[in-house]
Amino acid sequence: MARGSLRIYLGAAPGVGKTFAVLGEAHRRLARGQDVVVGLVETHGRRRTLEQLEGLEVLPRLEVTHRGVTLTELDVDAVLARHPDLVVIDELAHTNAPGSRHAKRWQDVEELLAAGISVLTTVNVQHLASLTDVVEQITGIAQQETVPDEVVRRADQVELVDMSPEALRRRMAHGNVYPAERVDSAMGNFFRVGNLTALRELALLWLADRVDEGLRRYRSEHDIDHVWETRERVVVALTGGPEGETLVRRAARVARRNGNGVLMAVHVLHSDGLAGASPEALRAQRALVESLGGSYHQVVGDDVATALLQFARGADATQLVIGTSRRSRWARAVRGGIGGEVIARSGEIDVHIVTHAAAGSPGWRLPVLTTAVTWRRRWAGLALALGGVPLVTVLCLTAGSVLSLASVLLVFLLLVVAVALVGGLGPAVVAAVVGGLAENWFFTQPTGRLTVNQVDDVVALLGYLVVGVAVATVVDRSARRAVAAARSAAETEMLASLSRSVLAGDRALPSMLEQIREAFGLDEVTMVERTADGERTVGSCGQAHGRTGDDVPITDTIALRLCGRPLDAGDRRVLVAFAEQAAVALQQGRLTAQAAEADRLAAGNSMRTALLAAVSHDLRTPLAGIKAASSALRSTDLALTDDDRTELVATVDESADRLTGLVDNLLDMSRLQSGAVAPTLDPTDLVAVLGTALTWLDGPQRARVVVHSPDGLPAALADPGLLERVVANLVGNATQHAPSGVVDVRAGVAAGRVELRVADRGPGVPEADRERVFAPFQRLGDAPGGQGVGLGLAVARGLTEAMGGTLTAEDTPGGGLTMVLSLAPAELPARRDAVGAA
Repeated sequence: MARGSLRIYLGAAPGVGKTFAVLGEAHRRLARGQDVVVGLVETHGRRRTLEQLEGLEVLPRLEVTHRGVTLTELDVDAVLARHPDLVVIDELAHTNAPGSRHAKRWQDVEELLAAGISVLTTVNVQHLASLTDVVEQITGIAQQETVPDEVVRRADQVELVDMSPEALRRRMAHGNVYPAERVDSAMGNFFRVGNLTALRELALLWLADRVDEGLRRYRSEHDIDHVWETRERVVVALTGGPEGETLVRRAARVARRNGNGVLMAVHVLHSDGLAGASPEALRAQRALVESLGGSYHQVVGDDVATALLQFARGADATQLVIGTSRRSRWARAVRGGIGGEVIARSGEIDVHIVTHAAAGSPGWRLPVLTTAVTWRRRWAGLALALGGVPLVTVLCLTAGSVLSLASVLLVFLLLVVAVALVGGLGPAVVAAVVGGLAENWFFTQPTGRLTVNQVDDVVALLGYLVVGVAVATVVDRSARRAVAAARSAAETEMLASLSRSVLAGDRALPSMLEQIREAFGLDEVTMVERTADGERTVGSCGQAHGRTGDDVPITDTIALRLCGRPLDAGDRRVLVAFAEQAAVALQQGRLTAQAAEADRLAAGNSMRTALLAAVSHDLRTPLAGIKAASSALRSTDLALTDDDRTELVATVDESADRLTGLVDNLLDMSRLQSGAVAPTLDPTDLVAVLGTALTWLDGPQRARVVVHSPDGLPAALADPGLLERVVANLVGNATQHAPSGVVDVRAGVAAGRVELRVADRGPGVPEADRERVFAPFQRLGDAPGGQGVGLGLAVARGLTEAMGGTLTAEDTPGGGLTMVLSLAPAELPARRDAVGAA
């Protein structure tokens, strides 16, 4: 049975029109004669979405009862039994109710696709698993419902439903997204213009990357190897030299010219000096590349120019940035630099040669030793042999009787040694044979014939040939050992770098697989794990384009599957070491996830335990007071005077106020721990907020508070509502824990910041316990039982830090405790915007 097709409508946020677009496509398919049904659509009461459902067959939902609550979910069995050509299923990332067929709705969709049913569905960019941390940083809200990126990437078609932030906010204001009572809260939190703009950019970039993947796959399938300049991809070559920062910044400017360019830095590990680059310099250059939004890569290559061009073509680079040589002009005249080779062989890739302060620096330098007897050297040695033998022959004939046969042999021997040093064994043998023939013809008696009459001449000729071959053999063997040593050094450096990254925990499995793919020039590297249920993929990078893979075992259950060029025994040996590091990274990632989950569960258990303690003890006290007073007021058996009734009503009012404060603190702490507090920072009059906060106190408490504030106190950068809660908590805590005496509240400026100091004359707190008073559910010995759950100061510090301020405790001179609230001053509008955005 053919697999069904999946079409996903991707949006930046709720309300952009994904469901409306899906239903519009369903109507078009229905008009073309396809069998279309609606499996599940969430209308959220939107009138126009409800109108779009008219004329479409809607399948009944499955009812699932959980803890006495009936929930409705997609009925997979009903869809399978109906088996339409196309089914509409909304909200792909939805988590199904406990007891459902699958835990996630995308798993329901996978089953329907496998059954040959095509699916139209929707998803928001914040629900993509790879972007949840970014979305949380932007919006301050952790996404609980996610869908794996791979599920969306496998879709046959992904269509972006786009809308500008301003247009979406207008839709919300008109009541077309949320009910009227939710509009103000939504527009002030998740649906702020900045949040929507960032989410829209994430959606566009994610879809652009998917389009780029499709383009690469198409070019590979159709054997298109020339560059298509659909997007600027700039590769910058780094050597670890002092010019690195200049090259990176220049390449970044080139990449930014069209707004969406890609910056990639590459360092070639090679034995001609690049492998000996300063690790500190390379780390600094890598940090600079990543700070500018680029990526850093390392490759091993026998020839720097070839390695650079292979990497650039493999990355579909449009431009290559390299630095001009640091060698002197004379050195470049003797031996050409890498830049000339790259330009000559770059083809359609534009090459930028960037000058810098270290270019052509003067001074004598040792010549660069080559790593092997290359074809260029062999051709040069052959040319020296074929040209040098006639030249030496002419010179020796010109010298005539001045040179003896032994001297002539020595001259030819020197020529053979020179050829061996330049070109290795092959050209040296040619020089030895041709030189021997020339020496025998022109200088050995009788001349003019290839004959030898004396044994000394035979020995000389054989020695001449043996020495030449021996020198050439030594040169060739040295070259091979140099190549092996250079490769070993490069492999050792890469393994050391990989090991350091694994030990530091800063290299994830996908990144390590990508490094293996780049280092060995493979098309695809996949890590697979064999379990009792079969084989599953735990990490992958690259694209094999249908090629079969070669498995490299790591452990009994884990292996690497390689697709691309065949590897020799030496490569496979090194690859096993890389693979073992990747397996360690996999295990490390799993242990980290387990530890994070254990910490999360422990924190949750601790919070639940504390909440249960609060509910069972601290919240019961005001509830008991309210119950007792209200029962007495309702009783017909008690003869209550007016004073008694007044006192009972006051008890109810006081207990209700205490209960309200406790619940408010519990809710505030819950919001702080979930990261849902998003303050709006504006210039705030601290004295005005202080006056409002004091109204929270009852008459006797307020009478004990003395306020001191200087004239001209600058405004503080704060959220007025949150700041009022903080000040009220601080002053209330001081009056509560210092039963007598004045509570001194002073506003002022210290060290360039606006400060509020709340000083009491209570018993104080020992220095060792001062941080403990800010911990949730923590009450020290100065707190009478039943007077709260120990959240006031924890909430105050959390709200203060959310506004970019600090809250600390100090001794009050003469005895007591002073709380110091410090906030940034509001100086300039631009400054306020920057801090608010942060």
